[in-house]
Amino acid sequence: MPNLFSYGTLQKEQVQLETFGRILRGEKDIVVGYQLKMLEIKDPEVLRKSNQKYHPILEFSGNSADEVEGVLFQVSDEEILHADEYEVDDYKRIETVFKSEKKGFIYVGK
Repeated sequence: MPNLFSYGTLQKEQVQLETFGRILRGEKDIVVGYQLKMLEIKDPEVLRKSNQKYHPILEFSGNSADEVEGVLFQVSDEEILHADEYEVDDYKRIETVFKSEKKGFIYVGK
């Protein structure tokens, strides 16, 4: 099963229920070399699910001192596609290695 790293609204139970149909279980992890920025969300469905106008977005810095904490969830291949649908077009999904040395997917700014 793939790992999906959440540093924002995908950690909210309501978002998980509406996106995946279940509450996800995960463990804390860290992605290195990124900084958090904020993105204004305009998609009405994402706004409704998250109840949050501004969402965090990862921006690559390349600096090993930059770390972003989040949660690494195990999801199915089908659930990854649901997460892709949830994230607005300003995000893209890439694979990376976390501080724990596990591999997984993150959403970063395009």
